[in-house]
Amino acid sequence: MLLAAAVILSGCTEQRLFAVRAVAAAVPSLAPFFEEDGSLGTDETKLRPEQAHSGLQQGNTPGLYGGTQKPKVCDVDRLKDFLTDPRNRQKAREWARIVGIEPDRIEGYIDDLTPVLLRHDTLVKNHDYKKGKAVAFDALLEAGIAVLVNDQGLPAVKCSCGNPLQSFDKDPEKISVKFEDGNKKWDGYEKSDVVTVKPAPEPLERIALIDVDNPDQGINRPVGSTGENDEPFDATKQHAVPRVAGMTFDQASQRLSELGLAAAFSGGLPPGDAAVTGSDPGPGTELRFGEAVTLSVADDGEEPGTPPKSDPSDGPTTDDDPTSDDPTSDGPTTDGPTTDEPTTSGPTTDDPDTGDPDTGSPTSGEPTTDRPTTGEPTTIEPTTAVPTTPTTSSTPPTVEPTSAEPTSAEPTSAEPTRSEPVTSEPASSAPGSSGAPASGESAVGAA
Repeated sequence: MLLAAAVILSGCTEQRLFAVRAVAAAVPSLAPFFEEDGSLGTDETKLRPEQAHSGLQQGNTPGLYGGTQKPKVCDVDRLKDFLTDPRNRQKAREWARIVGIEPDRIEGYIDDLTPVLLRHDTLVKNHDYKKGKAVAFDALLEAGIAVLVNDQGLPAVKCSCGNPLQSFDKDPEKISVKFEDGNKKWDGYEKSDVVTVKPAPEPLERIALIDVDNPDQGINRPVGSTGENDEPFDATKQHAVPRVAGMTFDQASQRLSELGLAAAFSGGLPPGDAAVTGSDPGPGTELRFGEAVTLSVADDGEEPGTPPKSDPSDGPTTDDDPTSDDPTSDGPTTDGPTTDEPTTSGPTTDDPDTGDPDTGSPTSGEPTTDRPTTGEPTTIEPTTAVPTTPTTSSTPPTVEPTSAEPTSAEPTSAEPTRSEPVTSEPASSAPGSSGAPASGESAVGAA
């Protein structure tokens, strides 16, 4: 009886797994929207999957995608021609329905997409075209497959066949990958390294890519361009981890992205307004482009203004002066003059000032009573809030009142003050795209 019960329980567990169809690079689909003859796009078959620092990654993660100077990785003009050809009217209707736009907006929508190469085995919702209808199926796309991504960094089109893509909306921990129909298990496949992409906290203007032909070089690619306006940068240059304690999760991940660093986290993706209590490694640690910083957030019910459990000043900092260079309500203001050039997905033009640990911290973190002036010692604590966790650093801690939310003076939708990128560093990202998943679809994010 015990053996029978174990078999039954095992069968129930198997039933809870979601079947995911493996899609290998350069292997034609059985029922694509358009024939995969190389006219729409080509995959990179020699690109092995990278080890993922997190199973969930946001679309603005630096180095999430790769780039190349090879022509016609994605032929967006030919894709537009196919979808606007009167002979493909029904395909265009279904394609637009999945994307969530009207058929007459297809050309403009495609113009806002950006060709990239997957650097990780990536979960998506793919679509076959059968009997005049788009048929959804969960898919695992192999690293090296060329896709078009939208301004939130989400895969939107599989280049080689024109299939529309949506975000994977199931539990990635409960998948069963099926290698069939010529899609044999590829070299480097590890289930633990499979990635699901979530929307970037802010619309991207540029995407910071790794050159797949030269991993020591990065490519700063404007959203909506196909490579003609690429700007290379040194991907080996290191950047110091900024102080992020007191920011919201979205603000912290955005700040890291500006410096070319990836935001990692334990468990599921935290809410955008979750209060960040610290980072690992700590402020001042030097990391190269694309390396990850794990953010810790406040537990449910914890007051955002309470001192962090992990002291954010553990990293090496210099000339710590919490009272100087107060951030404005629009975000960090450490690097360069303010311009109309947002920096949301690539490194800024200068390394962060490790001598100012409060750079980028919201103004709500400052005490509201008995605040010391710039001429007074910075160790004076406010009478209304006393940290319960002593700092181990030789520098005075930033005192945060327990009654104030760290984001009360800075809404999560506010963009950081921007800095002008130069060609030696990746810029970032910003304007929105017209593309969004269809109403009623299970896609995550706007694209």
